[in-house]
Amino acid sequence: MRIGVEEEFHILQVESGLLVPRADAVLRRLPHGTFTQEMHQSTVESNSGVHATLAGLYADLTRTRRRLDAAASSLGLAAVAAGTAPLAPAASGHPTAGARYLHMVEEYRQVADEQLICGAQVHVDIPDRDTAVGVMCAVSPWLPALLALSASSPFWQGADTGYASWRTLLWQRWPTAGPVGCFPSATDYDAAVRDLVRTGVISDPGMIYYDVRPSAHLRTLELRICDACPRAETVVLVAGLFRALVTEAIERRASGAAVCDGRHEWLRGASWRAARSGLEGALVDPRTHREAPAADVVRGLLARLRPALEAHGDWETVRDLTEAALAEGSAAERMRRTAREEDLLACTDLLIADTRGERRHRKPTSVSRRRVARSAEGAAGSGAPEVLGS
Repeated sequence: MRIGVEEEFHILQVESGLLVPRADAVLRRLPHGTFTQEMHQSTVESNSGVHATLAGLYADLTRTRRRLDAAASSLGLAAVAAGTAPLAPAASGHPTAGARYLHMVEEYRQVADEQLICGAQVHVDIPDRDTAVGVMCAVSPWLPALLALSASSPFWQGADTGYASWRTLLWQRWPTAGPVGCFPSATDYDAAVRDLVRTGVISDPGMIYYDVRPSAHLRTLELRICDACPRAETVVLVAGLFRALVTEAIERRASGAAVCDGRHEWLRGASWRAARSGLEGALVDPRTHREAPAADVVRGLLARLRPALEAHGDWETVRDLTEAALAEGSAAERMRRTAREEDLLACTDLLIADTRGERRHRKPTSVSRRRVARSAEGAAGSGAPEVLGS
């Protein structure tokens, strides 16, 4: 079961930490297919290759980030993987040209105008569309824990929102965002999507923004709940856990075991709880539907998935990354610590360093905080021949 990742990145002006509409300029310095546009000109998306191992995925993600950093740095800019940019004003969006994006901006107005958020999507191979729909239902109760691991958007318009993932609250304003319901088959799911398009609520199937969905153009199941992650290691952790969740659900489904009780009405609240607390507070435990410390829920998920993780050779990697994440805290908490000790511009510096794969250990001086981001050394070649978005 191979995996691939789509990552979204904010494009920032280094001196101010503000979003800039320079995506097209950055993309001209990057290979088409691996990198592409998003709704706003302050965002660039990367598409990984397709990988059988977490090690291969990690090498791909870090190589891709180095290439993006080199392209952005050559323009005096920086790329940041985080759910929101700490200093981004709400009115700083510049729509990307194209009929689809311009229609979305006109139709959805402020929801689209404030789509200044970035996510990370994980794709996992799936045998067929019926399996994808059945597994989608089975894995949904555990997705808030993956959101908590990825949470990286505590700040919005220069203020602390009180949430670990404010991106989730912004994202859920779309009419088809959030937890998905249960469908008996792919036929039923596809019929529901067609009905939504016919109502005019959405313009095409690509606007199905459920937390998890069968891909519209690939034979994969796609995880969509997560914030963009400053550290590539967090993306690898989420990808490993999601693949194991899918593996376990497929095996239970094949054995004839029940994979879902059909009750998903509690999931929106569970997602809200994860967005509010991240790893630093309580989550809703899918086993009991009760509040429990985030570390207990995450470790419970890890224990549940150990056989599937071992089958893929991922157990030690995912276990170690999980314990490191729980020990150090979410990206949202690291950002808050930096903002408390210094300021939001230093918080932006932290995100730039994390996205590059560096570790920032000292307070920046006023001069270094206004530095122009230096080009990454050793930018890699064109990457894997098979690209997720192709």
